Amino acid sequence: MSSSRPDSRTHSRSRRDLLKISAAGAATLSMASHVHAAGDETIRIGMIGSGGRCTDAAAQSMAAGRYVKLVAMCDVFHDKVLNSRKHLKEKYPEQVQVDDDHCFAGLDGYKKVIESADLVLIACASKFHPMYSEVALQAGKHVFVEKPHGIDPVGVKRMRAACELAKEKGLSLLSGLQSRWHAGYQECIKRIHDGVIGDVVAIQCMFLRAPYVVVPRNPQWTEMEYHFRNWYHFCWLSGDDVPQSLVHNFDRASWALKEEMPKWAFGLAGRSASFGEQYGDMFDHHAVVYEYDSGPRVYALCRTQTGAYGNFSDIVMGTKGTCYLGDCRIEGETKWKHEGQVPDPCLVEQKALIEAIRNRKPINSGYHMVGSTMATVLGQLVCYDGRSHTMTGAWKSQFSHGPLPEKTTLDMEPPTKPDRKTGEYPLPLPGVTKMME
Repeated sequence: MSSSRPDSRTHSRSRRDLLKISAAGAATLSMASHVHAAGDETIRIGMIGSGGRCTDAAAQSMAAGRYVKLVAMCDVFHDKVLNSRKHLKEKYPEQVQVDDDHCFAGLDGYKKVIESADLVLIACASKFHPMYSEVALQAGKHVFVEKPHGIDPVGVKRMRAACELAKEKGLSLLSGLQSRWHAGYQECIKRIHDGVIGDVVAIQCMFLRAPYVVVPRNPQWTEMEYHFRNWYHFCWLSGDDVPQSLVHNFDRASWALKEEMPKWAFGLAGRSASFGEQYGDMFDHHAVVYEYDSGPRVYALCRTQTGAYGNFSDIVMGTKGTCYLGDCRIEGETKWKHEGQVPDPCLVEQKALIEAIRNRKPINSGYHMVGSTMATVLGQLVCYDGRSHTMTGAWKSQFSHGPLPEKTTLDMEPPTKPDRKTGEYPLPLPGVTKMME
C-alpha cells in the first residue's frame, strides 16, 4: 500500500456498485420497506455517543424499517444519554428498546454497547473514533463511524487498519462522509469524470460558518469534564476544524480527482475573533493549499466566525467549464443543472447500510474515508506549524494529539489548561510550533 493514499482494495463492493445502491436509494426511499421485505430478522443498533450527530444517525437507521431496534446507548455523561433516549423514544416509540440498564456512562460504556448490538453507530469525541471502530469490528459488529476518521496520523493509520479488518471479516464499515450518497453530487461527478468540464485544474473548497456548539463552563465541573462537555473546541479531542469540517469538502474534491491524493500542502491559519475559554485551543480560520502530481491544486478554506460570510460549497474548475457542486450546476461549453430530487444523503446511506447487513453484502468506505481524513490532518498540521509537508510524511508521522485513547481517563491531568491570568488556552504558533518532522 502506498504511503500517500489508501489501498483501493479496501472496499468489498466496487465504487460503481455503491453508486448504483445509493442512486437507487435516492430514487426509491418510499419503497424501502419492500426492498427489505425478504427478511424479518431484527437488527440491533447501539450508540457510542449521545450528542446530536449520533442521535440523528440512530433515527436515520431506524427509518430503514421497523426491524431496526435501538438497544443500547452510551456517552461520557449520563444526562446526555437520557436526553437522547427521550428524543428518540418520542419519534420511534416501538423501536427504541433501551432500558435503564443499557444506558451507559463514562469512558468504558462503549464496551457494553458493542456487546449488545449488531450494528454500532459511533459519533463522539473524534479522538476515539478509530479505537471504537477497531474494537467493534474485532467483536464481529458492523460499524457506522462519523467523520473525521482520526484526528492525527496515529489515529488515521489505526482507522486504515480497521478498514482492512472489516474487509477480512466481511463486515460493513460505513463512513459519515455522506456526500458520496448525494444524488446531485453523483451526477455532477459523473459528468466531471466524463470530461464535460475538461481537465480539472483547480478546486475551491469552502466551509465558512459561525462557531460550532460552544459550551460555557460550569464552576462545578472539573477541567477534564469541561473538556469533554466542550470537546469540539479542544484539538486533543476534535483535531480542530480542518479535519472536522473541511474533510467533507476535501472528500468531494478527492472524488472529483478520481481519489488522487495530494503530494504536499501548506497552510495559513490563526485566531482573530473567537476569544475566551469557551473556544478552547482551536484556530478560527484556516486556508490550506494542496498540490497534486497530475497538476491541479485544491484551495481549501474554513472559518468559524460570527457575522462573517458563510459558504459550504465547492467549485471545480476545468479547461472547458466549471462545476458549481453545491448548486449541482455546470457552466461553460456545456450548460447543465441537476433537476431531480435529492433525498437526505445521511438517510440514504443509513438505508443502504441496513440493506447491506440484511443481504450480507458488506459496504466498506475504506477506499475514500481514510485518505480524505489523512489529507485534512495534513492540512491541519501545516497550518499549526507553518511549514509545508508531504502526504508521504503524514503517513510516516507518529504524531498524536495528547494521550492515546486507551490512556485517557476522566481523572487524568488535562493535556492543556487555561492561562491563569487571561483564561485563554495556549495556541500553536505557526513557524515556531513543530507538529511533524
